Amino acid sequence: MGNLLELASLLWFLICWLGYAVYSKRRAGDRPCLSNTLDLYREDWMRVMLKRGNRIADASVVGNLERNGAFFASSCLLILAGIITALGYTEQVMEVFGTMPFGALPSREIWELRMVVLLVVFIYAFFKFTWSMRMYNFVSVMIGSAPTPDDPKPSPASKEAFARSAGNVCNLAGDAFNLGLRSYYYALAVVGWFIHPAVFIAASTLVVVVLYRREFCSDALLALRSGKVFEEPAPTKSTKGSKGETAPDPNS
Repeated sequence: MGNLLELASLLWFLICWLGYAVYSKRRAGDRPCLSNTLDLYREDWMRVMLKRGNRIADASVVGNLERNGAFFASSCLLILAGIITALGYTEQVMEVFGTMPFGALPSREIWELRMVVLLVVFIYAFFKFTWSMRMYNFVSVMIGSAPTPDDPKPSPASKEAFARSAGNVCNLAGDAFNLGLRSYYYALAVVGWFIHPAVFIAASTLVVVVLYRREFCSDALLALRSGKVFEEPAPTKSTKGSKGETAPDPNS
């Protein structure tokens, strides 16, 4: 019965992690959220960048974003080293854990399963952060190759295509960073598993609630949306003339 509860809590954790990832991606297609709002800001950033002759500020911003990913990626390596070390001293760690006042000490197999799940979470986070770093590096290269404002050769259409392309790469980098950051939240839920499977289930659910509220219902989202006009002006109404010609609306 105890092992069934352990496996059920792990299954619920996977449903929360993978299910919310799918849900948030689909929901972002028809509802304002931090992800799609920042996507629009990044595209506008690239359009403004093309109008600037000096791109030092833009390169500096990309460098700061890349360093954020590097910090979390290096933190993942340190955490992974600690988890692998703990796996090598399972008996000693279990003895220390057994002296704590909370939770029941599981079997060695369940304990090692918990450690492996935590290991997988941070491996996933490491790959997401490093991929985010690399894509921000791509953005740096694109900024360096961007046409200057006084260059007459690129047409407005080609500049718009470049801005959209650079914005899309920046958006992909931001999405990868976001997924890596979410992994830290889920890792905290896994820590609850070391107390009790019921705590693990509750923590996994709480993480999804927190992520949803911050992504779709946060004050930060309202502030970002209020700083941008998302609706286009309504087109002028027109009526058909007697010969099928379009005549101006008399109320316009």
